[in-house]
Amino acid sequence: MPETVEARAAVLREVGRPMRIEAVRVGPVAPGDVRVRVRAASLCHTDLEAIEGQLAVALPAVLRHEAAGEVDELGEGVEGLSVGDRVVLSWNPHCGHCFFCERSQPILCRQYLSNGPKALHFDGRPRLACDDGSALHQLMYLGSFAEQCVVPAHCAVKVPPEMPLDRACLLGCAVMTGVGAATRVADMRWGATAVVIGAGAVGLAAIQGARLAGAARVVAVDPNSARRAMAAEMGATDLCDPAAQDPAALARSLTEGRGADVVIESAGAPAAFRASVECARPGGQVVWLGKVGVNDPVEFRWGSLMQEKRIVRSSYGGARPQQDFPAMARAYLDGSLKLDALVTARIRLEDINEGFAALKRGEAVRSVVLFD
Repeated sequence: MPETVEARAAVLREVGRPMRIEAVRVGPVAPGDVRVRVRAASLCHTDLEAIEGQLAVALPAVLRHEAAGEVDELGEGVEGLSVGDRVVLSWNPHCGHCFFCERSQPILCRQYLSNGPKALHFDGRPRLACDDGSALHQLMYLGSFAEQCVVPAHCAVKVPPEMPLDRACLLGCAVMTGVGAATRVADMRWGATAVVIGAGAVGLAAIQGARLAGAARVVAVDPNSARRAMAAEMGATDLCDPAAQDPAALARSLTEGRGADVVIESAGAPAAFRASVECARPGGQVVWLGKVGVNDPVEFRWGSLMQEKRIVRSSYGGARPQQDFPAMARAYLDGSLKLDALVTARIRLEDINEGFAALKRGEAVRSVVLFD
């Protein structure tokens, strides 16, 4: 039987309780897999939802789905990667041949969705185990709050060797989702007026995506003054505190009364969803990135949904990781994509619980766990 390796990992054993740093077994590496030595993994609200029980995940589990590292081992049949390659991990493995994959919708891949609740590897079998040999689950097919992880080879996307891994890890989720919403999902035309609601990591990436796509004005909406200041650094031309100013009124004032051409919602709150459709012009487009509980209702004024507005929900910004991750890495390296300010703390694995406490308090955009 192929060998496993030992690694340290942050293990969630009970909802609402701190994670514990434990020795775990990683592997085996099956045909088509790669084993990655994780160098950087960031903290986000999806993990916090799992910790607090808002997002159901089988336990015990290793969380995290936004990570970067180096290839340590190749499974049989893997091509295009070599040991030592720097890679960003994608949390959307897909089969490539189901109904949805054939229609270029890998985020809806039948195998991806059906095996997701098992919280194991994409093939439905474990690649992580506790020290006593019992199976460990992994969030979103990665489980990268560990020094090592095993993923399908197409989920380990090679990036330039000069790309810093503590920033590269952000490409795997937040930056891809935000930039992709503006450049892949939205019909963002040159000279457009865009509104981005929520200036967390995803929203700040969406602001940059709107700028890169040619938007002439980008309105950042966030009640946090520090986040609004960051939005201005990322390219927002106008800032809105929704507690003091109606974002829809501001959007209309900038567009001769029409409203925004594109609105990207990344706050994940009922008020933000309502504001998103109020801000959009007749015939405009709304992209929802945030989320509330899957069974929670959100109410709208019916008139805000009329006049040919187009609304789409996107989970991963229309990601094509093999194309997008290297392109975004190059954009960072040439200075056109700003990532440095998104990393507000660099922490050790042992500090992970305090990192999540800071995230919950709203003190961090992205804290990144650095592995030795």
